[in-house]
Amino acid sequence: MRFRCITFIAALILAASCGESDESMCTRVFNLALTQYKAMDTLLGESELPRTTENDSLITSKPSWWCAGFYPGSLWYIYLQTGDTEVKALAEKNTHKLYQETQKARSHDIGFVTNCSYGNAWRITGDTCWRKPVIDAARALCSRFNPAVGATMSWNTSPKRPQWKYPVIIDNMMNLELLMEAHKLCGTDSLREIAITHARTTAKNHFRPDFTCWHVVDYDPDNGSVRMKCTHQGYSDDSAWARGQSWGLYGYTMMYRESGEPEFLKQAESIAGALIPRLPEDGIPYWDYDDPAAPSTYRDASAGAIMASALLELSRLSTDTVLADLCQKTARRQLKTLCSADYLAPEGSNGHFLLRHSVGNMPGGSEVDVPLTYADYYLLEALLRLSGKL
Repeated sequence: MRFRCITFIAALILAASCGESDESMCTRVFNLALTQYKAMDTLLGESELPRTTENDSLITSKPSWWCAGFYPGSLWYIYLQTGDTEVKALAEKNTHKLYQETQKARSHDIGFVTNCSYGNAWRITGDTCWRKPVIDAARALCSRFNPAVGATMSWNTSPKRPQWKYPVIIDNMMNLELLMEAHKLCGTDSLREIAITHARTTAKNHFRPDFTCWHVVDYDPDNGSVRMKCTHQGYSDDSAWARGQSWGLYGYTMMYRESGEPEFLKQAESIAGALIPRLPEDGIPYWDYDDPAAPSTYRDASAGAIMASALLELSRLSTDTVLADLCQKTARRQLKTLCSADYLAPEGSNGHFLLRHSVGNMPGGSEVDVPLTYADYYLLEALLRLSGKL
């Protein structure tokens, strides 16, 4: 059997399941989110979005920060769950802060910024006022596509990064959802074609034989040849940086849902099959799967939340019933851990974020063991998937 090696992990997950029902857990966390996120908004300036904390105090970002779309996206998710009209107004206000960011692709992260905010606004409300920025942002993202490489460029080249000519990071798989959404809205086939081409190029060059991935692949922009492979935010170039693995799993699951291309389902299934056996018993990854300091190293709640959301969707899409069941059980275990007192912050604490213990950039010494706005976003998304609302 293809995934026989991970049946023991499934048994551990099942045995560790606790008594709280999924419905009760979702209600509890969204009630907390409703309170925390309303309080968080009172701390934000006119053009500020939440980013993380320092000494339990909120650190904000400008709309240009790559994570700026996650707060309004979380507000939209809270509205979807609760129907609270006040939180809907906050979602609208904070989404509008990002309009200028939808008009020019400063980086590939225009996908994160736009799809989580304007994209969720459109999908949840159906109000046509949210459609055009999604289409505008997708067309802007396409300006970063190079046919010779077959991928959109992630970071801009600069004197700060002289080693790279055309860097493409695994995170970029997440921004393809913007292209696929805009294709559905306006019917432009090139948007879909660019997304599929990028996903195929990434599958070819980013993944190792064991289906873990590098963080960065640098290309020659003239002929598309691979110049370098490295893991910029991981333990080492050859290690499996946890958030990057979760981006890859989520990205290929999403691309199968959006495109129906069987190769993307196979890729997602293979990534899941590689990662699940390497998880700690409670399901939350170490910040890098290959950090030799484990188990005495940091966990990354953000990687766990992204993975849980992806696994729940993959469990519905996979035709492999054994794997589908394992994905569902693993995701439920991850969510029960994240929604426990070990990770979920008490009301009024943690800068009004939900989750503690995420890792942004360990090698850079940035955002280590802190709340991160995208960890909350994917936790809420996973809970909505668990409850059948997404």
